[in-house]
Amino acid sequence: MSAAQPSSEPSLRRYLDHPRGGPTVLRIVLGTQLRRLREAAGITREAAGDAIRGSHAKISRLELGRVSCKERDVADLLTLYNVTDEATRSDFLKLAGRTSTPGWWHQYGDVLPGWFETHIGLEEAASVIRTYEVQFVPGLLQTAEYARAVAQLGHPRSTPEEIERRVQLRVKRQELLTLRDAPRVWAVIDEASLRRPLGGPEVMAGQLRYLLKMAELPNVTLQIAPFSLGGLAAAGGPITILRFLEPDLPDIVYLEQLTSALYLDKRDDVDHYLAVMDRLSAQSESPRESLAILERLLKQES
Repeated sequence: MSAAQPSSEPSLRRYLDHPRGGPTVLRIVLGTQLRRLREAAGITREAAGDAIRGSHAKISRLELGRVSCKERDVADLLTLYNVTDEATRSDFLKLAGRTSTPGWWHQYGDVLPGWFETHIGLEEAASVIRTYEVQFVPGLLQTAEYARAVAQLGHPRSTPEEIERRVQLRVKRQELLTLRDAPRVWAVIDEASLRRPLGGPEVMAGQLRYLLKMAELPNVTLQIAPFSLGGLAAAGGPITILRFLEPDLPDIVYLEQLTSALYLDKRDDVDHYLAVMDRLSAQSESPRESLAILERLLKQES
């Protein structure tokens, strides 16, 4: 057994025994472990690519968790990295096999863009989800009626059936918040999104009531960034930061755009956005005052 193996085996066993987050997270974990083994063995990406009849770019995508892994490729890489212990090899190969198992969201593939699949998988595995929204209520906190209005706005050419599929997907995602080991959700919502009558007064009233209800959950914290603040620390679009208990998963910043998304995990980038989120939280109303604002807005809608 190589020197790198004792530290990797317990980590892999943990994911095999208690999987969470589906194939997205498993790909990242496996890729991270393979990168550590390669670096410990002093082998370049080019040499590793040659061993699996691929390029250094393929190794890079594999190590970043961007693609699923063929068991044959993983076996060849383990041999190259001098991993000979049969139990360790078995764990790696089992994990590789699971990276291609579809997540529950695969059934919504007809309306789910590939760049968003990664986010759902990471969301499933996160221990803390911090989010700032400017234009809309965060997806995890939307009612079905509000989500329908958002979907119709963002996908004007979609059929009614496709709109309903998008709503179903969003509602399904929200089941995460009531699981026994649910992540902590800390949401900062711009007051503008709460005053914009998306879907009409009745839909907005229902959404405000739902936010008040969700704020009662012990794992949900809501803050409102009021108009009175003027400029905000996050001058720009929405931000989501996902944090994980697993040591193999770094904090990830998710920046959604109109037809794509960015996933940032470099330490400097993450630290920058964490500082932005901290300033946003410090500038925004307290959770208690935010609930009072929601109640006042609800009275105006009623």
